[in-house]
Amino acid sequence: MDSRVVLPPHVPIKAPEEQKQKKEGGNRRPLQEIGNMVNFNNVPIIKSLGALSLVTDGAAEKKKEKNEEEELVRERVARAQKKVTCNPNPETVIIISSDEEEKADVEKYNKKKRILSGKRSSRKKKYSLTFVLTARSKAACGVATRPRDEVVNIDAADGENELAVAEYVEEIYKFYKIAEDEYRLCDYMPWQSHINEKMRMILIDWLVEVHNKFELLPETLYLTIDLVDRYLSTKVVSRKELQLIGISSMLLACKYEEIWAPEVQDFMSISDSAYTNEQILGMEKEILGKLEWNLTVATPYVFLVRFIKATVPSDKELENMAFYLAENGLMQYQIVKSFCPSLIAAAAVYAALYNMGRTPFWTETLQHYTGYSEEQLKDCAKMLIRFQMSVKETKLKGVHRKFSSIDRGAVALLPPAIHLKGPSD
Repeated sequence: MDSRVVLPPHVPIKAPEEQKQKKEGGNRRPLQEIGNMVNFNNVPIIKSLGALSLVTDGAAEKKKEKNEEEELVRERVARAQKKVTCNPNPETVIIISSDEEEKADVEKYNKKKRILSGKRSSRKKKYSLTFVLTARSKAACGVATRPRDEVVNIDAADGENELAVAEYVEEIYKFYKIAEDEYRLCDYMPWQSHINEKMRMILIDWLVEVHNKFELLPETLYLTIDLVDRYLSTKVVSRKELQLIGISSMLLACKYEEIWAPEVQDFMSISDSAYTNEQILGMEKEILGKLEWNLTVATPYVFLVRFIKATVPSDKELENMAFYLAENGLMQYQIVKSFCPSLIAAAAVYAALYNMGRTPFWTETLQHYTGYSEEQLKDCAKMLIRFQMSVKETKLKGVHRKFSSIDRGAVALLPPAIHLKGPSD
């Protein structure tokens, strides 16, 4: 509704008593009137002004009205005056109209609104050329028709488990992804003049057997291998020191991960007293100094635990197969230097699903929690399968014997997924 309201022409707002007082020369001033324009200051919006519009044309010229009409007019004029009693403002102008005119304006507005809304609803929806081309491309590739798998919340069942920290486990693994780049292993072997990849493989195979002999936690083995590689990337070492570095690294990892860590004397015995107590502790101190005491790192183990859980449903056999492929891969320097820990873990799970014949091999849930697509994992997975197949031809069978036991489901005895190999392999 327009804020300018029209009053019937030349109808001054006067009560009968005011007319008498004016004729008699009283001091009471009438409402301000200038050409039917009434000015007010800071007048609030008045939704209904029908009371003022009831004063009929020629009310001043008519003779005495009936007592009921006069009383009604006086009451309505008094109410209208009470509504607009405020300071005059020459900038604000309100033109008063009748109820009939106001009603007609409202009906006209509603009719126009209905017409406009009808036009909008009947208007055809238009699409841009980019939208059309994208839709056709998806249809041609089968994307539009292929159903999208839902991502399963693998932490839903851990709401009551305080140790699972389901509230912020996602943030923990986001931090692991950032931290693994900080400690990413460089290619140190070209400037190690006294050792090579074969010697490193022999050391890791022996450490796997020592780890299995002491019945240590799996976290200890993965941290031990990480400490060995990180130390070798900071210093050139001799061939005689290599086993000492492995022993001292496992001692450090045991102190960090185990509740009851083996003593130095136990490592001296397992190495046939090749090193003294002082040598082992001295190397332990040197490793800590070179690595600046940074032992809290994201190893493939922390990612393996999470990614195996995301296979949904996961079982012990699949878990053993994934750990077998990962540990066998960590013996290979080519794997360690080429891929980050999270990708090695994801590729091990991917290759394990192939080995076990689980379909689909890679789901939306796995892609969500690992952060890797199937294409990103294939190169690393093919290398893991190739090294799994080559175990029969090598004498280093520490990992193979470990996972051939009944306790670990004898997964090392299962045939590898040959069909995962690429054509160049």
